[in-house]
This record gives sequence, structure tokens and C-alpha cells, in this order.
Amino acid sequence: MKIGVPKEIKNHENRVGMTPTSVRECVQAGHDVYVEANAGAGIGAEDEQYAQAGATLLATAEEVFATAEMIVKVKEPQAVERAMLRQDQILFTYLHLAPDPEQTRDLVDGGATCIAYETVTSPVGGLPLLAPMSKVAGRMAIQAGAYCLEKPHGGLGMLLGGVPGVDPAKVVVIGGGVVGSHATHIAVGMGADTWVIDRSSDVIESHWRQFGRSTNTVFSTRDALEKHVLEADLVIGGVLIPGAAAPKLVTREMVSQMKPGAVIVDVAIDQGGCCETSRATTHDEPTYVVDGVVHYCVANMPGGVPKTSTFALNNVTLPHVLNLANKGVKQALQDDVHLRAGLNVHAGKITCKEVAEALEYEYVSAEKALSI
Repeated sequence: MKIGVPKEIKNHENRVGMTPTSVRECVQAGHDVYVEANAGAGIGAEDEQYAQAGATLLATAEEVFATAEMIVKVKEPQAVERAMLRQDQILFTYLHLAPDPEQTRDLVDGGATCIAYETVTSPVGGLPLLAPMSKVAGRMAIQAGAYCLEKPHGGLGMLLGGVPGVDPAKVVVIGGGVVGSHATHIAVGMGADTWVIDRSSDVIESHWRQFGRSTNTVFSTRDALEKHVLEADLVIGGVLIPGAAAPKLVTREMVSQMKPGAVIVDVAIDQGGCCETSRATTHDEPTYVVDGVVHYCVANMPGGVPKTSTFALNNVTLPHVLNLANKGVKQALQDDVHLRAGLNVHAGKITCKEVAEALEYEYVSAEKALSI
């Protein structure tokens, strides 16, 4: 199969769909890989390294899209990239369609087969292609929050961990999944007063086993959210409903009652955010203020640490890239129910139920769309 790797063009997105190591694996398996010039510059991977791995370097994204049968990316295709997709192509990348009607419409109209990293499942549960970036984003969320709490950046002027004789900041983590557990790990390590709110008793129990008395766990109710969000110095939004738009758990009214200079880091922004006042920002302009509360809502947080993120992502995507290339998309999806869960759009049909419900499209099962 002809595999294409274009350079990412989203704001400050320095990750790349395939490393030279991944390219070498695909070439050794008998496939042709076409990489756009300078695609790996953001992670320090030079064109020469791709060439040595067996890739063919192409000068432009247009050439990559025109040549490849499968496009492997990191972030959702931008409008100019969506215009280059063909009906007979496979797109394998993060999509986050539920809060993005414009992208969804373009992919439906284009007719390509679009497989989203974030809805691929695992035999043991969870979302294995989303998890590495959730780990990175969870850890970065505390770093970003600590930075934003500094007075020159609009915050309360608090040191996250305090000092002897002075209280640490209160950090409230909403959602105790992968993002939440990794945010908690860093918050605890920095000495913050850390509270984790979740509706799953299993998640709460897991946090207790992992962190013990170094954190406080709370069952999520409206009363609990209001109490702890209003007391918080830093709120981390780490809620996820696979494939669906994030629920708005922090209301505009709650934000208006928070401490002036408090900070919200909404990691759920890729799925629309879990705060009513959240809107996507970029690494160029990562924050804005509503009712005195600093909001950090960068939609591609792991893009800020592209080297770590790219290698972590490739570790989990490479087996699927090889599977799709070796078998072809229909056979690969037929053989692997977990990869099939990643199919979001095929031949103009929405094959992810949560996306269909969020954007009011007719839902067609992957099996039916593929005529398996």
C-alpha cells in the first residue's frame, strides 16, 4: 500500500504521523511510504532520516495526498487538507468530530474512509490510541495551571505546592480517567491539595489505591461540583465520553462565582470542553479571562511537547497502520472489531453513533456501511 505522511499544519502542531522508525517498519513489510519534506522537523527527525528509513520525500502536501492510498496524520485534517482527500482514500488520525460540524460535513461529502484514533478500542477496555495523548495532556495540564496561577499570567499569585507555613493551592480534577490520574500524579508530586471528582465508584477506588491519603476523592454530584469548583484555585477538566461531545459540568454561573484569578484548564476541549465558558485556544494565545477566571483551552496540548507525544503515539498506532496496509481497509476492519470501532465516516455515512447523535446525522453501523 502507498502510505502518505503530510506535515501537520494546525497552529503550533509539531507532531508527525509517523517517525522514521515507523516508516522503516512499513517499508520492510513491503509498503511504499511518501513523506512531505520537513514533516518531522518538529521532533528533530530530518528528511535524511526518513530517506534512510526507505521513505520517498515529496515537496508538498498536495503530492502526498495525490499519491497515497492511506494518509496517516496526528490532528484532524484542516479545510485545505480535507479538500485534497479522495473518495478511495483512508484517513487515519485524530478526528474529534462531535463538536466539529464543519469538518464532519466535509468528510461526509468527500466520501473517504476516516478512522479516528480516539474511538479505537482495546480487548481489555479503554481507548489505547487516545491514552498516550491523554497521559501527556493530563501531566501538561498541571504545568500549564501552575504557570497560569502566577500573577504575571493573570492568576491568583499562588505557588501550586505552597511552602512550609503557607497553604498549597487547591486543585480540583473533574474526571478521574487517564487525564485525571496523570494530572493527579503531577499535582501530588508538586505538593498541591488535590481533589478528584468522578461518578464511577471503580475510578474513585482506583485513585484511592494509587494515591491513598495524598488525594481526596469525591463522588460527583451537582452539589459536590459546585462546592469544590467554587473553592478551587485550579480546576482541571478531564471528562470524556468516547466519541461524544463533553458534558458541560462547570456552568457559566459557577465560573462567575469562582475566585478572581482562579484557573481552569479544560483538557476536554477537543470534544467541546466540559465548561460552558470554554472555547478552543492555541499555543500562540493559550488563555483568556471570563469573570476574572483564567481559561487555558489549547486544543492540541500534546503538540507543545511533540517529541514525547509523537513517539508515544507511534508506539500504539504503528500496529494498526501495518494491519490496514497489509490487509486493506475492509479486511482489516472486518477482522478487528476494536479497529472497526474507530471507523467514524465511510462512503458518506456516519458510522460512529455518538457523532451521529451529536450532529443529527443518520447513524449507519460500520458493519452495514462496509457490507461486512
